[in-house]
Amino acid sequence: MSTVALLNFDEVVARYEPVIGLETHVELGTRTKMFCGCPTDFGAEPNTQICPVCLGLPGSLPVANKAAIEATIRIGLALNCRIATWCRFARKNYFYPDMPKNFQISQYDEPLCVDGWLDIEVEGETVRVGIERVHLEEDTGKTLHIGGATGRIHGATESLVDYNRAGIPLVEIVTKPVPGTGALAPIVARIYVTEMRDLVRSLDVSDVRMEQGSLRCDVNTSLNRPGEPWGTRTETKNVNSLRSVERAVRAEMIRQANMLDAGERIIQETRHFHEDSGDTTSGRSKEEATDYRYFPEPDLVPLEPDTAWVDQLRANLPEPPRVHRRRLQEAWGLADKEMQAVLNAGAVQVIEATVAAGATPEGARKWWMGELARFANEQGIDLADVGVIPEQVAEVQRLVDDGKLNDKLARVVLEGILDGEGSPAEIMTARGLGVVSDTGALTKAVDEAIAGNPDIAAKIRDGKFEAAGVLIGAIMKATRGQADAKTVRELILARLSSSPPSSI
Repeated sequence: MSTVALLNFDEVVARYEPVIGLETHVELGTRTKMFCGCPTDFGAEPNTQICPVCLGLPGSLPVANKAAIEATIRIGLALNCRIATWCRFARKNYFYPDMPKNFQISQYDEPLCVDGWLDIEVEGETVRVGIERVHLEEDTGKTLHIGGATGRIHGATESLVDYNRAGIPLVEIVTKPVPGTGALAPIVARIYVTEMRDLVRSLDVSDVRMEQGSLRCDVNTSLNRPGEPWGTRTETKNVNSLRSVERAVRAEMIRQANMLDAGERIIQETRHFHEDSGDTTSGRSKEEATDYRYFPEPDLVPLEPDTAWVDQLRANLPEPPRVHRRRLQEAWGLADKEMQAVLNAGAVQVIEATVAAGATPEGARKWWMGELARFANEQGIDLADVGVIPEQVAEVQRLVDDGKLNDKLARVVLEGILDGEGSPAEIMTARGLGVVSDTGALTKAVDEAIAGNPDIAAKIRDGKFEAAGVLIGAIMKATRGQADAKTVRELILARLSSSPPSSI
């Protein structure tokens, strides 16, 4: 029986054109929830940050959070949106166990911000992503499924619900369809979410930490043959890392192309992305438009943002991330390709923070783009999630600059930080690390290296000073990399030459 070979990604983009769209959800960093005074601290004991309002108990009445409205307007302005002069909240009626009221207060046909755009840089070209709407709503609670292998409800023996997150202000940013990106579609999706994260972070309205759920992304993907109408889209839900956004688009493009080639029909549905396999699986069908029975929220008055207030918010926006990056590139002295590599690695923020902590741009870039980027790639995680903070990297570089560590020992210290062994200083003490520059302690090692390599010693005596590198290497090996190479070289040349050169 013959088998049909599956299309690879290059074959997919040769036959089909992708159209993508992204819905990002940003939990705002307000002190209290959207419609009540409950705190929003992450990591609190389950069901300790709740009240009758966010639980939807009879007789409770919501009051809108002004700080959340202001933050949403600032996001909309930063995305070049038009701010509504009049809008209102609506009730979106549906049942989930983590929705305590059985409806969500959201915005429907009258959102707060509409018709904007965000420019992103993709391989040296500017791609403009249209923004359909930015609206404000309340987040749901969180369900924990126990007993299954996947953490999902299928196969679980029980489910627990934590309502602490229910009612936290949530901003939904919906793009317009993005056609015409071809093979770059997965990269465009990742860079867009990255740029959105950086933009929101620059506004200081959210920590946008994907691992904690304060930034979540739904990815819409469809394929069509050139010249044909756009295809049926699928919605991959709650993709939880920047790397996974790219992988999810790529996986859906390959899956849909192989189905279409086989004569199968794409079903409009939600899908789940699996980090381990890189595949998506079916969630629930959306072939029929879900009737959420939207109607205006009767317990909240409409919003009418004052135009003078909006103009003031616009005037106080920080510089856009793209402008900020150009300034950093100039300050760091990087060529375009070097800065692009930093962008591709998602390292701009961590390098900037490391420089702010006292490291040089060169030192900060060396560690983040070297050892730490390699570790992130091996673990399949984003660079910001490796478990090392910029202050620790700056301390490592400071120890190198002070001559207390060399690069080899610094890598060992970074490995210790990654393993959770403490601060750089604590790791140095615990592991007995540190550069040995005391001439008394190194003299014996130098004499042993000279005695063990008489031919090399003879070359140095004859004026071939570059041969000292062999002896330096032997001494570094004998001292487990802890000898100070400069001191060792000076000792070798002092032993073997009456007038050693100042440098070689």
